[in-house]
Amino acid sequence: MENRENNNSDSLYSYSYLNQENQERNPNYYEKKEDESVQRISRQEENQENNGGLEGREAQPQSCPRNDQQFYHTSQPGENGQPYNAGSEAEKKSKKAERKNKKPREKKPHGFGMAIAKCAALALVFGLVSGTVFYGTGIGFEYTRGSSDTVPLKTTSGGESKMDGTTSNSSNLSTTNVSAGTTVNDVSDIVDHTMPSIVAITNMGQEPVGRDFFGRTYVQDTESAGSGIIIGQTEEEIYIVTNNHVVANSNQLTVNFVDDQAVTADIKGTDASTDLAVISVAVKDIPAETMEKIKVATLGNSEDIRVGQGSVAIGNALGYGQSVTTGVISAVDREVSVEDENTGEYITNNLIQTSAAINPGNSGGALLNMKGEVIGINSIKYNDTRVEGMGFAIPISAAEPIINNLITREVVDEAETAYLGVSGQDVTEEMARSFGIPEGLYITSVQENSAAAQAGIKKGDVITKFDGRDVRSMDNLMEIIQYYKAGTEVEVTIQTNQNGEWQEQKLPVKLGKKND
Repeated sequence: MENRENNNSDSLYSYSYLNQENQERNPNYYEKKEDESVQRISRQEENQENNGGLEGREAQPQSCPRNDQQFYHTSQPGENGQPYNAGSEAEKKSKKAERKNKKPREKKPHGFGMAIAKCAALALVFGLVSGTVFYGTGIGFEYTRGSSDTVPLKTTSGGESKMDGTTSNSSNLSTTNVSAGTTVNDVSDIVDHTMPSIVAITNMGQEPVGRDFFGRTYVQDTESAGSGIIIGQTEEEIYIVTNNHVVANSNQLTVNFVDDQAVTADIKGTDASTDLAVISVAVKDIPAETMEKIKVATLGNSEDIRVGQGSVAIGNALGYGQSVTTGVISAVDREVSVEDENTGEYITNNLIQTSAAINPGNSGGALLNMKGEVIGINSIKYNDTRVEGMGFAIPISAAEPIINNLITREVVDEAETAYLGVSGQDVTEEMARSFGIPEGLYITSVQENSAAAQAGIKKGDVITKFDGRDVRSMDNLMEIIQYYKAGTEVEVTIQTNQNGEWQEQKLPVKLGKKND
């Protein structure tokens, strides 16, 4: 029972000491503790009297009170700095009665509204103090670094961009700083000036569909649509550039000008290796009203274009007529390989990539810059459900010399046709990867005393270029040679195997005659 009371006393003390609010909830706490203290002192005095006092005796050591029996009032000094003395028995009883009759202190009311008011006051004081500190810090910082009229702007790189165009950064990397930007919104002026130079092309042709039991080939009539660009004019002809695949397997070509006037066209020349072709229309076949409406396109410089510049594509999309799409230059010098539908060979060229939509029928149309200049000839589109906005165009700067060659060259009479004197095997891109042989025409035999033999071309070499034009196959080489007369000097580029390594050589060749 005693232990239980002591435990209750310890627990009450400990709890009240840690929480001041509980002292108000227990008004008899201090009285109870004082009563216990007086009783302990009285017991000590009685023990002293029974033992005959402390005089003449050695002071007996007293054990220190437990920690849970220490109280604040036991260490308080009395009057004049003297130790605390309980006094006579009558005084003790009088004080004890006074303490018993002492009224408990009244608990001060604490409402919810008062708590809210205190919180608001504390928040106000904190805001005023923090604002003053930040303001003072800012003034001190400006004072130390000097005044400036520029307004700092936040940048993603952690530096500071100023209104005067300068930037500061703690690291060695510079920040991005763009002076101006443009958005492709209205291209109607470009279209108005350029559309008269764009034509729609209809190809009526035939394609093989199979063979019968006796080996005979069956063909069917086909109709396809494409686009073209008027690039030149003489007194007799108008020249239009397009893609080779637009005019392939053609029996009849029809050109529709800006006013929908249809005129028959002829193929002037083709280059399968670059997918370029030039067709011509006789001026006498074009009505005078149409001649007043059509224009020759202005060619730009594709070597000056930059990624991100605006672009406009115009062409005969899906054969519905001329349409316009816009985008930007997505990439330059993009190496793209395309399979030739007629020969099955893969043709690789460096093209311009654009986000302007290039749809079937746009092939051969114009890719324009924001000045209305032709910077590319629309060629192909990456057709896959996983991608969007990947169209490609032949750079006009690379196409221009080939176009001029196609316009000026003429098929030479068979009696004067040049002859190289080689036989070979086509090396496709896939074969080149599989066997480690350069792509081109692998020479399987060289005719004795032929132009090739005299130039130093040997069996096992690979012809890659003829007079600056890429050679992809034997048919491709024969197509090129038909425009050269015997006796013409050209440069032939070959790859020759030297001790297991392929090395490029450029050989001057004087073409001979086939019957020599």
